Amino acid sequence: MPTVVLMDASLSMTRPLSQDTNEEFQRKNLAVHGLNMLFEHMASNYRLEFTALMAFSSLWELLVPFTRDYNALQDALSNLEDYDKTCVESALNGVSSVVQQEWGSACPCQVVLVTDGSLGIGKGSLRHSLQTLRHRGDEKKFPLPFPFPTKMFIMCVATTEEMTGALDKWEELLCLSGGDGQVFTVEGPLCMQGVQAMFGRLIDRAYCPFHAVLHCGNLSADVQVFPRPEPVVVDEEVEPLARTVNPDLEIMGFIEIADISSPPVISRHLVLPIAVNKEDDVGTGAADELEEEVSASQMAGKSPNFCVLLHGSLKVEGMVALVQLGPEWFGMLYSQADSKKKSNLMMSLFEPSTEPLPWLGKISHLGPISEAAENPYGEDDSKSPFPVQPPVKRSYAQNVTVWIKASGLQTDVQKILRNARKLPDKTQTFYKELNRLRKAALAFGFWDLLKGVAELLERECTMLPDSAHPDAAFQLSHAAQQLKLASTGDSQYAAFEQNIVPMHTDFSS
Repeated sequence: MPTVVLMDASLSMTRPLSQDTNEEFQRKNLAVHGLNMLFEHMASNYRLEFTALMAFSSLWELLVPFTRDYNALQDALSNLEDYDKTCVESALNGVSSVVQQEWGSACPCQVVLVTDGSLGIGKGSLRHSLQTLRHRGDEKKFPLPFPFPTKMFIMCVATTEEMTGALDKWEELLCLSGGDGQVFTVEGPLCMQGVQAMFGRLIDRAYCPFHAVLHCGNLSADVQVFPRPEPVVVDEEVEPLARTVNPDLEIMGFIEIADISSPPVISRHLVLPIAVNKEDDVGTGAADELEEEVSASQMAGKSPNFCVLLHGSLKVEGMVALVQLGPEWFGMLYSQADSKKKSNLMMSLFEPSTEPLPWLGKISHLGPISEAAENPYGEDDSKSPFPVQPPVKRSYAQNVTVWIKASGLQTDVQKILRNARKLPDKTQTFYKELNRLRKAALAFGFWDLLKGVAELLERECTMLPDSAHPDAAFQLSHAAQQLKLASTGDSQYAAFEQNIVPMHTDFSS
């Protein structure tokens, strides 16, 4: 989950603080100190995440594009210049542009907006933007909500008392972003310690690493999961229930990639072993990037690690591991390649359920091949026990007609006309396609379609060549008349379960 740090570089950030010491601090200095604290934490715990740094006043500027080099981010902060007035709307437009250009609109992103809490003045101020929110055209649409999933954290380098009259505007901005985030203010006096405590609350809220233990039989390994799995709210009959991932991850078994197919997941996470075997070729792609950190903090470069073994086995065998995340909640572990040289151990979370993937059946009913009476894959892997067939045929498994695009409807009408031109040889096919279209039109209440197809059949009847079989004209006229009767909506002729049957003719003489 990449992060965009949006730093306020307006003149109001240069306001001095009343300090008892001889040093004169500005709000800007406190903000830089807090961000350095955040960057140092991410350098130690979130080195695989990408972070970008932007500055804004009346305009915005991308100081550091998305990077994992936190030294570059800190250097850019130390050289930050002062500009003019605050314009939050312009900065949010910049965030939207930068994130979509780098990650598209599907990747979730975190935005950390650091400001002194000033709303700005005049046109372009936050107050003016919120007042004119409902009186804009599409060309000047407010940038929130972003087109990509967002968590916004607004860090106000100001006390709660100073934010009187402005705090509700920032909270309104947070609601426009989707409400997934928080507005932070300094508790107590405005000083270095207060800002450190505020950024500490941000770290606990959004950048706290998730440590877990991965178990497989008698083997286990300490792992770290990126980004931290968020609680999932399950709609129960009585009240919503929040589910959290258990720090003890239990591997239930292994299954081939072809059988797992492309399952729907609610989130994906990188699983990183805390002790990485750097001399093993079967490491994760993150091993090289965390080499210095591991050797300094763990001193376990030569220690065997089950997580590394698991990743290499899944990669070579082309399988995935089903893992239990909590009661009636499952996911899967698999190898994913970032490039030709790097691959990572990933974990995808399914929807909380005993049967998250219908074609596998209940996860609790799965078992090892050795316990089966016969190999369900066959002696030469020529068959598969999946998908598991449900005992009752589902209604949506029937062949139904769906017109999502105009081209689909046009194709069905053209199919009827092609068979109409080959009457009487294609009589059965003609009436089969005609009744399929009739049922779909009645189901949708599409009366005009029935009338339109009836007119097309009448037109085809008038255009029949002299060499056409006489039965063709009778069948076309009969079908057109039945469609016109059905288009009236009269229950006598528009019954859904009825079919148009061919007209009985006798040309034997």
